[in-house]
Amino acid sequence: MRTGNGQDGQAGVELVALLPLAVAVLAVLWQLALAGHATWAAAAAARAAARAHAIGLDAPAAARAHLPSLLEPGLRVRASADGTVEVGVRIPVVLGLVDLGRASASARFAPQR
Repeated sequence: MRTGNGQDGQAGVELVALLPLAVAVLAVLWQLALAGHATWAAAAAARAAARAHAIGLDAPAAARAHLPSLLEPGLRVRASADGTVEVGVRIPVVLGLVDLGRASASARFAPQR
C-alpha cells in the first residue's frame, strides 16, 4: 500500500527533464568561450605576424607559430605594404551548434627595412 500524495519521484522526473537544457546551456557557454579564445588568439597571431612582416620575415609562418593547432587549419593572413597584417581564423564549433564564422584581428608595425 502506498502512502503519500502521489508525488513520489517528482524530483527525479524534473531532473531528467532539465538535463538536456543544462547540457544545451553548457554547450552554448563553451561555444562562446571558444569564440573568445579564437579572437584573442587571432590578435596575438596578428601582432606576431606584423612584427615579422616589419622586418621582412614570413608573416603567415609567424602567425601560425603563435596559434594553437586547433585554429591553424582555417588561418588566413593578409599583409599590406604599409605594415598592416590581418589574421583570420575559423571559430571551432561545439556539438554541431551554429557556425559562428571567423574571428579576425589586425596589427600594424612600420616596416623596418
